[in-house]
Amino acid sequence: MGTQPSAASHSLTDEFLEYRSLLFAIAYRMLGTVMDAEDMVQDTFLKWQTVSKSQVRSVKSYLTTIITRLCIDRLRSAQVQREQYIGPWLPEPIVTDLSADPNYRVELADSLTMAFLVMLERLSPVERAVFLLREIFDYGYDEIGLIVEKSAVNCRQIARRARQQATKPRSRFSSSPEQHQQLTLKFMQACQQGEMEGLVKFLADDITLWSDGGGQVTAALKPIQGAAKVSGFLRAIHRQQSKLGHTPDLTLVQVNGQLGIQFSTSNKVETLAILETMNSCILSIFFVRNPNKLTLKETY
Repeated sequence: MGTQPSAASHSLTDEFLEYRSLLFAIAYRMLGTVMDAEDMVQDTFLKWQTVSKSQVRSVKSYLTTIITRLCIDRLRSAQVQREQYIGPWLPEPIVTDLSADPNYRVELADSLTMAFLVMLERLSPVERAVFLLREIFDYGYDEIGLIVEKSAVNCRQIARRARQQATKPRSRFSSSPEQHQQLTLKFMQACQQGEMEGLVKFLADDITLWSDGGGQVTAALKPIQGAAKVSGFLRAIHRQQSKLGHTPDLTLVQVNGQLGIQFSTSNKVETLAILETMNSCILSIFFVRNPNKLTLKETY
């Protein structure tokens, strides 16, 4: 006859499950990939199973400490891999179609945008942890200091430095959902028809286009900057596709809670396009083309 799980084991599991969504949210923002975030959540659970309850004053703080330290270690090892990555590295998007459960979409909308995740790449692992715990998850500096093993005063300085490094001078995310949708639809139409003339007026002068192929598929090896170069690049893609008789199907999808565009051929997803917009202007275009980042994942 098999052994039955103890009441204490059930209690530990229930307490962990109460904070699982928070732990994933921290790990995904820290690491930018779903698989790594899920690995960190699993490793946190395994460590939690070995904890003596007498050591724990706050379950939330204890679990946050475990996963944050695991993510800092993972980021430090990932930095070497990203230095060797072919072309720009973009975070792995979380994608659902527009018919997904509305409650699911609300949860995704609370997640961070591609533009914000890319911005986090400018920060060191500890800076990223302090910045996220303070700015996104509203932890106090005393608690953050215990989590990252630094003084509260030091964490306050790190957060200030991180804000300066991470924040662009122009205001972010100021497009309304309606404005973002209109710009996404204009971009989608331009990609379908190859007519960039009508789109150019909506491109910021200093727009940047990022294309992540991971060395596995064709993609721009460096970010493309400036409205003229970006529109020229998009025209060249359309001409090449027309010459090859390659016309992908374009579908609107939810990407990290924002409207994005999915490019597919024969039901195989080839590219995800996500825009960063402000008012009636496109600030950035993100093309995720690395096949390893294009698997539709049922996650939260």
